[in-house]
Amino acid sequence: MTPNPKTTQKTESPAALANVPEDESQDLIGLDMAFICAKATLDKKAEKVKVLDLRNFSSMADYFVVCSAMSDKQVQAICNHVVVEMKSQGFKVLSVEGLQEGRWVLIDFGDVIVHVFLDAIRDYYDIEGLWKHVGRVTLPSEFFAPAATPIPANTKLN
Repeated sequence: MTPNPKTTQKTESPAALANVPEDESQDLIGLDMAFICAKATLDKKAEKVKVLDLRNFSSMADYFVVCSAMSDKQVQAICNHVVVEMKSQGFKVLSVEGLQEGRWVLIDFGDVIVHVFLDAIRDYYDIEGLWKHVGRVTLPSEFFAPAATPIPANTKLN
């Protein structure tokens, strides 16, 4: 896959720091991009965030980031935040489709394509089912907020 057009990054990628060979380095940059996108969706409370690894199956992108939102406004907020975060890391947005409607938005960063769906629309199009043969990337646990401490049953709430 051709390298993603981007400006100078603010921080070195893990691939650069680890002296990974150039052919493998591009794979890590794509994964870094997917993680930045996934984290940005979670920042805006996206649900069911998945990263699909398409590297061995498609020439259109290396990764899909797929997530759901409960309203068209939340879809739009998630997408706007993803774009801001990626631009802040020096990546260029190639295309955004569907933002005005807020039902299914596709954001193309070249090596990574982000799909943000209204929950019912996601179920209807079943992107994960269409790509069921590809790998799934596990998101780092630090992307998720710590779980709330349960309140004991005998505690009085005022």
